Amino acid sequence: MRFVVDQNVDHPLTLYTATKKANELMAHSYSSLYGSPITGLRFFTVYGPWGRPDMALFKFTANILAGKLIDVFNYGNQRSVELLRHIEVLEQCLGRRAQMYLLPLQQGDVPDMLTNVDA
Repeated sequence: MRFVVDQNVDHPLTLYTATKKANELMAHSYSSLYGSPITGLRFFTVYGPWGRPDMALFKFTANILAGKLIDVFNYGNQRSVELLRHIEVLEQCLGRRAQMYLLPLQQGDVPDMLTNVDA
């Protein structure tokens, strides 16, 4: 499950990963055509003011505070940190219990992912 940055990604299995590959190809073409060096950064999860509001941390927090259900895919067994533990910490920090809708793994999702720079 460890992803290495020089791993071949020529056959993406999801639209999300296909867009990552397409972005790299367009950047390479642009760089070749116009002689402009380009560096692309792939962030796994960004927290804080630059984090995407559609990420679990932000969606879960908003729904827990509003008393709404949160969709928990793979029955909470997603991880580098197990998703159920992530929710448990949110509950402790927010002082509220999450109302969870446990669902199977979504098509195209992977249950675990590590990078070659993880400790």
